[in-house]
This record gives sequence, structure tokens and C-alpha cells, in this order.
Amino acid sequence: MQKPDALRPGDRVAVVAPASPFDRAEFELGLAACRALGYEPVPDDTVFDRSGFVAGPPEVRAATLRRAITDRSVKGIFCARGGYGSAQVLPYLDVTELRAARKIFVGYSDLTALLTFHTVLAGLVSFHGPTIIAMSAGDNGFDRASLLGAVGSPEPLGLLEVPSLEGIRPGDARGPLFGGTLTQLVASLGTPFAFDPPAGHILFLDEVGERPYRLDRMLTQLRLSGVLQRAAGVVIGELPRCDEPAGQPRGLDVMRDVFAGFPGPVVAGFPSGHSSAPARTLPLGVRVRLDSSGAPRLVVEEAAVQ
Repeated sequence: MQKPDALRPGDRVAVVAPASPFDRAEFELGLAACRALGYEPVPDDTVFDRSGFVAGPPEVRAATLRRAITDRSVKGIFCARGGYGSAQVLPYLDVTELRAARKIFVGYSDLTALLTFHTVLAGLVSFHGPTIIAMSAGDNGFDRASLLGAVGSPEPLGLLEVPSLEGIRPGDARGPLFGGTLTQLVASLGTPFAFDPPAGHILFLDEVGERPYRLDRMLTQLRLSGVLQRAAGVVIGELPRCDEPAGQPRGLDVMRDVFAGFPGPVVAGFPSGHSSAPARTLPLGVRVRLDSSGAPRLVVEEAAVQ
């Protein structure tokens, strides 16, 4: 995996909108929060485009992203928000261009399509972290320390302390971390941009607002595709709003059933992406250790930037 250069205070970061439109007031708050981190956010005028339920035509969104990738004055790329539409831009992107630029790319939710493009297709470390809209909530929306440590320090993040992390299956495994929002991982299968991580990886699964039977359907597809069998361990997010309206079954119950016979460690409740707690930033493509033999813990053992 290639690693991007670390972000430094004062660095320019492009702000793009590969997916859905957003609220302008929240966007301005998010830009202010990004500046408070020490970066200079540079939104392209096209981020304000609208085309139905997406932020402009896919060709325009892709062209904006490619300008950010090739602009040498830009050191990183943040996204306005997720929602829907990131997969539409994939056919217009260039893997060679991406690898040559080695830019930091941060996002989550629908942006999982672009995270997979970076990690699995281009072999570049990327970051499951906050959007500009998520930053608008300040410390309630995202964890500053893990973001700054992941994108700004050439040292491993180390232990990511989450006292509420729950062990589902016991074990201890090491491997590169891959994953994102389950809906987008599954939607990529059967396309030229499929989520196809290497054997021995640690799989991260985030999701929001999907009923338990839908979670089961998507996990079944991942299993039938062979992805689950190649994982050495699994980290599950908080799964907000993934329980039945009456309360049972819960999304976590589905995870327990699906991974009942999994041969490696499985933990649940990690706050990254869709989260009620300040969301942690996870570097994707770097080596981590997942240990659930005692108190569950996730340790990032490899630096994500150089």
C-alpha cells in the first residue's frame, strides 16, 4: 500500500461533493471546524451544484475530484457529505493519476465507494473519517485526536480506546484494515470496482438505518461472494437505527447469528462513521491488531502517512 504525505498545519485541503447536496449553513460550520484543525479548506464552486438527489452530474463531480487530485497545491481531499452518488463518478477516475498524486482522502458512508477505489483498486491508504457536514457538529460529531493523528502523524495511532466495545467472537488477529459502509461494499460486487480485499484482512463494517433482515441479506451476499471467508477478524460499528421498530430483533442480533461460527475475533460497537459518539477516524489499508480474547481492543500498528 502506498501512503500519502502527512497533513501539516496550514495545508490546503480540497473540499469536493461526490455524492448528495448539503445544507449550506452546516457546510459553513464544517469549514470553520476544518480551519480550527489548522487546515485551509478550499471548496470548488461545483460543490454547490444540484441535480435531483445528487450534487451535480457525475461528469462534473468526477472532474472536480480529478482537479483536486492533480492540483499540487492541495495536500488532502475532504468531502462535503455522503448520502448517495459516489459510485456514479468511478468510471471517470484514473487509477494511475490517483497513485501518482498520493493524496489524503477522507470520508465515510456513501463515500465508501471512493474509499474502496483508493484502497482496493489503487493500493492507496485512505481514511474512514468525517465529512465537512459531520465536522459541523464539532466535538460531538467527530474525534479530533484520531483524525489529526491518522492524517498528520507518521506514527501509528496505536490503541483506540473504546470502553463500550463488545466482543462477539474471541480471538486475536493481525492484518490490513479494509471496509466501510456495508451497503456500498455490497453494491460494488459484480462491478469493475468491486470490494475485493486480500486474504487475512481485518474487515470493518459500518451501517445506519437498515432493518435487520436487510443486514442479513447484505452479509449473506458478502459471505457468498467469499469476502467474509477472507477476513481474519471483523470490527462492527454502532449500527444506529438498525433495530426493528418494535425493538426485536436488533441489528446486533443479526451480527451475532451471522458470525456465530467465525474462526477469528469479532467485536461490535466501534464508533466510526455513523455513530452516536464522536466518530473515530480509521486508516484503511494499514496493519491493525484486533484482540477480543480479553477486553476487546483495536490497535493500529502501522502509520498511515509518511
